[in-house]
Amino acid sequence: MADTLKLVKKISRLAKGKKHLRLMEVCGTHTVAIFRSGIRQILPENVELVSGPGCPVCVTDDDFIDKAIAYARKKNFIVATFGDMLKVPGTRSSLARESAAGARIKVVYSPLDCIELAKENPRKSVIFLAVGFETTAPTQAATILAARDQGVKNLFMLSAQKLVPPALKFLLNDESTKVDGFLLPGHVAVVIGADAFNFLADDFKIPSAVSGFEADEILTALVSLLEQIDTGQPTVANDYKSVVTNEGNLTAKKILAQVYEVTDAVWRGMGEIPASGLKLRDEFAAFDIERVEPVEIERIEKKSACRCGEVLRGLVKPTDCPLFGKACKPLHAIGACMVSVEGVCAAWFKYGSGKFNF
Repeated sequence: MADTLKLVKKISRLAKGKKHLRLMEVCGTHTVAIFRSGIRQILPENVELVSGPGCPVCVTDDDFIDKAIAYARKKNFIVATFGDMLKVPGTRSSLARESAAGARIKVVYSPLDCIELAKENPRKSVIFLAVGFETTAPTQAATILAARDQGVKNLFMLSAQKLVPPALKFLLNDESTKVDGFLLPGHVAVVIGADAFNFLADDFKIPSAVSGFEADEILTALVSLLEQIDTGQPTVANDYKSVVTNEGNLTAKKILAQVYEVTDAVWRGMGEIPASGLKLRDEFAAFDIERVEPVEIERIEKKSACRCGEVLRGLVKPTDCPLFGKACKPLHAIGACMVSVEGVCAAWFKYGSGKFNF
């Protein structure tokens, strides 16, 4: 507690007399940890924490959900997914609705579970929805390698992996983005290394700090950001040195490079961002369901008052959305930001003002 008080006092001292500062936490886990620990309430009035596109479920585009649904409706197919993808809305339906209607959709806790699922159902095609950032992509790559080595022929991936650094570049190249510093995701940095974010300081002169997920770790990173702002010397501070190195996890990076190559990717609320996604290399095309058995989906321009896309870019708060806490709640979410436990809107709903109830 004593260390926490020292950090809070230091933040107040560094912030005193400065303009209104907007510091973006990129990671959804950070968003939840910040709310749960009450950090927002103890910060000076001129220091605002803004949530960014750090929830992989939230940034998954409607087209991906629609494709997953199209496969789930096919005979002899099993769609395997993490549980938080079930309620993500597509243009007309969701995996949860399709499951209730009889589609074979299986919740798994690891992509490696899909190998056994495929072995248990040799006459069916098992498709894993490969959604996530650099944190989960190595396990998905390892699953492909294991399936190949074990001769599993009926396991496939529908890929929507995203890369965090290109999304931050996109935000900073957008004139509407008003951010004075980034609280960087510790678990992503574990894989790709702190040096992967050097462009923030080198090219954009934006302070940043890699942080862990305990309250004191987050406060320490906020002190780093304010010190950089105070001195006018932006850098990438590694405040999670217990697990994050400059170069990252070389083994994980090697597996990623072996199985995947970088490609353009569509992010909810931001559109297509160059070199921000991963796709299976040609030598692993037999595991890519879109190449083995492509599906056609009808592209529909969905009209909604949901402002999830703007929330993900830090342009508005969840409470600025007319649906928040009214038509849109966790039990019947309209926007992806309310679906995932790491979603910005879900965190605001649960921990925000306290006046919204299930």
